[in-house]
Amino acid sequence: MKATQRDFAVAAPKAARQCRIFFFCGPDEAGASAAADRIAAMLEDPGERVELAGGDLRKDPALLGDEARSSSLFGDARHIYVRASGDEAHDALAALIESTEAEGIEAAPVLVVAQSATDKSRTAKLLEKRADALVAMFYPPDLQSVAQEVRRMGDAAGLKLDGALAERIARAAGLDVRLAKSEVEKLALYLDADPQSPKSANAEALDAVGAVAEDDAFAPLVNAVLAGETGRLSGELKRMRELGMNPVGLLLAFERRAAQLAGLAARIGPNGNVRNFVKAESNARRIFFRDAPDIERQLHCWRGRRLERLTGRLIELHQTLLASNQSAELRLAQGLAEISRFAAASVRTR
Repeated sequence: MKATQRDFAVAAPKAARQCRIFFFCGPDEAGASAAADRIAAMLEDPGERVELAGGDLRKDPALLGDEARSSSLFGDARHIYVRASGDEAHDALAALIESTEAEGIEAAPVLVVAQSATDKSRTAKLLEKRADALVAMFYPPDLQSVAQEVRRMGDAAGLKLDGALAERIARAAGLDVRLAKSEVEKLALYLDADPQSPKSANAEALDAVGAVAEDDAFAPLVNAVLAGETGRLSGELKRMRELGMNPVGLLLAFERRAAQLAGLAARIGPNGNVRNFVKAESNARRIFFRDAPDIERQLHCWRGRRLERLTGRLIELHQTLLASNQSAELRLAQGLAEISRFAAASVRTR
């Protein structure tokens, strides 16, 4: 069975009932991951989620079969979630299919999200003609399709979203449906909305949510890079990979902080006292008090020409990521390392 993002919503309920293996691929890794989560939620009895890495399956193809045929600690149901690159899971899936057919047993559902793979890959060819498997290909989304998905998420959470607000959430999330889902959930929590008691959302409510919770996951990496804390960089980049942060969404967080620094730097002037200024802004609640120490350090690094260079470099990175989706994470990591080293040098010469 095959699907794309155009017909996935229609095919998903049937696939969740009928299939035992799901292969999500394509250049839109965020869309593939969101689809995998959606299928997992539709399984009749998803049970415990067991996560495996594609690299581990490549080294030990039998591992997938062992996990899929095992029961959980308490004998409950389970499903297997694999995050792979390319055809890393091919041999493991082939071995699983062969063993379950030979032994006549039913294994736990297996969901594979394969970065850099397509519906022309060996794994897709292995599965696409099987009635018990789904191959779903996801292309980079457009604004309209993500906005429609945001409205669907809102309906499920008890939020009434008009088209303009849904588009705003989609843009702010960098067209990443995972980030958009997080924003919808925060908005529903803020408005105390649920399907039994739906609430209408508006721009003011979205602004309030953004003011108190913006970039929670991105903030440690943004702050480490812009303060030139090169010792923390490798750990933060590892966290970026482990959490599957969307590169464009993360870069948007850097761009928002750079814009904030530019506005503050213009008001300080070339000879103003940064510490006193930031303290006054925090006291006036124009800067969130928890952000004040980080912003103070960053203003020491990024003012005048250096800040102009930072803004220009972020724009270049943004254009690069949009032009090369498959290597976006690597290119972003390289760009952030360069910015962090530049910031560290400015700290040493201050």
